[in-house]
Amino acid sequence: MSKFFWTPHSGYHWPGGDHRFFEGWYFRVTLPEVGESFAFMYSIDDPAGSSLLSGGDAQILGPDEGYLCCHLPDVNRFWAWPHRLGLGHWGTTSQSVEGAHPLSPADFAATIQQGYQVTATHHQGRLEDVATGAIAQWDYVIEPVDGWGDRQGPQLATAGWLSYLPIFEPGWQVLMAHGRATGWAEWQGHRYEFQQAPTYAEKNWGGAFPDRWFWLQANAFDDAPDLALTAVGGRREVLGRTETVGLIGVHWCGQLIALSSLKTAMRWHVTPWGTWQMTAHDHRYRIVLHGTAKSPPAQVQVPTLKGLRWECWDTTHGRLQLEMWARSHAGTEPETLIVQANTDLAGLEVGGQGWHQDWRFD
Repeated sequence: MSKFFWTPHSGYHWPGGDHRFFEGWYFRVTLPEVGESFAFMYSIDDPAGSSLLSGGDAQILGPDEGYLCCHLPDVNRFWAWPHRLGLGHWGTTSQSVEGAHPLSPADFAATIQQGYQVTATHHQGRLEDVATGAIAQWDYVIEPVDGWGDRQGPQLATAGWLSYLPIFEPGWQVLMAHGRATGWAEWQGHRYEFQQAPTYAEKNWGGAFPDRWFWLQANAFDDAPDLALTAVGGRREVLGRTETVGLIGVHWCGQLIALSSLKTAMRWHVTPWGTWQMTAHDHRYRIVLHGTAKSPPAQVQVPTLKGLRWECWDTTHGRLQLEMWARSHAGTEPETLIVQANTDLAGLEVGGQGWHQDWRFD
């Protein structure tokens, strides 16, 4: 399990200084038995505290895609580990909290009325949306299964070795493609208890989100407990210029199959809301994804150059079909279907600008 503490880019990236900077984290627990999810989104903006945008925010997309948002303005109450996954932000508290470390679960419950803390193996929080009165509380332990890479091999940077250099805007890393969560969460007075529930984690950092992107995530496929998918397409900045990139990552039976538009043939067609069609192939595999969203999207906020903005549309109840085919090296033999899986609990998303029209790439 120790390798999951060291998934590349797990640590906090802020180098200091007062230039524009954000870092954001996304954690999701899926509850297949009741057909619901909890998606936790944390961010810190301009942590030096010297700008009008300085502060933290916590958002939750909960059951029935209900939404909760809590602003945590004091950057001095935010902490994060620089070399592995660990962060927290205290809002309302009954005592002074100092030091870059999580509290014990009992001390957190006794002293923190507003805030959260999370590591690779534990996640706890209590938040209230003062605008709506919505309250959420949760406490669960995490058993990582897959980071980003083969289960028994070294963990990899999602965007490759160049992601260690400050040339991409923003940076992005899947911290845990698949894990199991055990504990509880309360939402609007209803308590959900879960054992070995599928869980997922990723992060991003930099000056702002891409100007346009889409995203697909699922690790609660029907009859496929050892299968996890993360796929994305977006326009990002590289050394001052804009490029369009896409990635499909499938963790299956302990191995990672990752196909990138920079190295393989890829195409997609994504509508404003809501169909996602994406295919990619190399000499070994062909992957086909088809996602649909029947319900209207839930809107969430994302970091921009001007702070958090309503520029992201989400569902945690998307229909997703995944097919993966094995291909012969010579390309002369028929392809073999090795994975075919479905879920109605996929995370599907579009964000940024330009979503008044379809997006095609090939």
